[in-house]
Amino acid sequence: MTSTAQAQASGGGQTAPDHLGHVIFITAAAAMGGFLFGYDSSVINGAVEAIRDRYSIGSGTLAQVIAIALIGCAIGAATAGRIADRIGRIRCMQIAATLFTISAIGSALPFALWDLAFWRIIGGFAIGMASVIGPAYIAEVAPPAYRGRLGSFQQAAIVIGIAISQLVNWGILNAAGGEQRGKIIGLEAWQVMLGVMVIPAILYGLLSFAIPESPRFLISVGRDADAKKVLADVEGKHVDLDARVAEIEHAMKSEHKSSFKDLLGSKWGFLPIVWVGIGLSVFQQLVGINVAFYYSSTLWQSVGIDPSSSFFYSFTTSIINIIGTVIAMVLVDRVGRKPLALVGSIGMAVALAVEAWAFSAHLVDGKLPNTQGVVALIAAHVFVLFFALSWGVVVWVFLGEMFPNRIRAAALGVAAAAQWIANWAITASFPSLSDWNLSGTYIIYSVFAVLSIPFVLKYVKETKGKALEEMG
Repeated sequence: MTSTAQAQASGGGQTAPDHLGHVIFITAAAAMGGFLFGYDSSVINGAVEAIRDRYSIGSGTLAQVIAIALIGCAIGAATAGRIADRIGRIRCMQIAATLFTISAIGSALPFALWDLAFWRIIGGFAIGMASVIGPAYIAEVAPPAYRGRLGSFQQAAIVIGIAISQLVNWGILNAAGGEQRGKIIGLEAWQVMLGVMVIPAILYGLLSFAIPESPRFLISVGRDADAKKVLADVEGKHVDLDARVAEIEHAMKSEHKSSFKDLLGSKWGFLPIVWVGIGLSVFQQLVGINVAFYYSSTLWQSVGIDPSSSFFYSFTTSIINIIGTVIAMVLVDRVGRKPLALVGSIGMAVALAVEAWAFSAHLVDGKLPNTQGVVALIAAHVFVLFFALSWGVVVWVFLGEMFPNRIRAAALGVAAAAQWIANWAITASFPSLSDWNLSGTYIIYSVFAVLSIPFVLKYVKETKGKALEEMG
């Protein structure tokens, strides 16, 4: 084999694929799962107060209905990899699309509170599957020279999905005369908000029929000829296809299937590096970021802002989330992961402390005083900006890079599970905590942001510019 062919076979060739537009389409179609991940995660923001009112439930019960989807997320994330290895990445996407569709219809037409919770679990299962299968599929079909840029489609799709859900909620609320329980097409506004997700869910399912199966899966089931066709489409016809198939087969045979036992140390249960990964995942959630996406409209209404304005501020917060994510994508390979994490922690700590101060003011006629109200809004947007340009992206980069090859898959699974658990804890506790003391709740989140600074300084090692084989 010539040196050129070897470079191409090993992924080192920088030749653009013959149909780059087609590759981008494939990636964008797969990233629709990320869009639905973001959309379904945050669309509930617009329905929280209406659900509380319709079913006459307290904060504790309400929190469980909102947070119960995260149980489905954990199950979906834990099983998606095995499902995809058995029946293929595309079939896995189609199952997720079907579950998203069923969840949207069921959530829009609940008989009672219990079945609304059930449909949310179904949606959570789809979210968990999409969170795993999208990045895995994109990594397997993307040409090596474009893998990093195409891989960022998933995160971009998630934050766009969050923003679009808030924009749609705001539009539906206005169409219902500013009432979350106002009627549209015979349904209450909040039901329409949850049901609209059926449109992108069906689109995701249709797009899954228009994209090819992963070459890696095709090779794993002996369909080498089909794999070569896909590789020719996505990597270019000049690539030595026989060599690429042989390389993928060799990599699959030589992979170490990491297990839970590989993660165990002698003193503290897990190996130290696994605890660092768990710490990153947990701190990412304990600063209260998902309060901004699950409860922001409720939060603003609780301090006197009218529903329409509260929905609009939820949308503007989502736009700030997109801007921060783009900043992180631009800077993460330039300034490094650790500096971004530290800047984000400092910015979040200050913004959360300022929010805590603003919420400590006594309400006047059910509203925050004007100064504190403006400060709270600005601080909330600043908090989301600093999270998005740091921990929102950096944690996932760290988790993908920091573990040694022999334990990477299992360690990433444990860290992701810890993240879902922390997410559930924050989501389930916020309504009761805010009833107790809203300012005190934000002080708690601020303390966690402060604690993340010494954690990063002492335990987290920079991974910028290092080969995965150097981790350990």
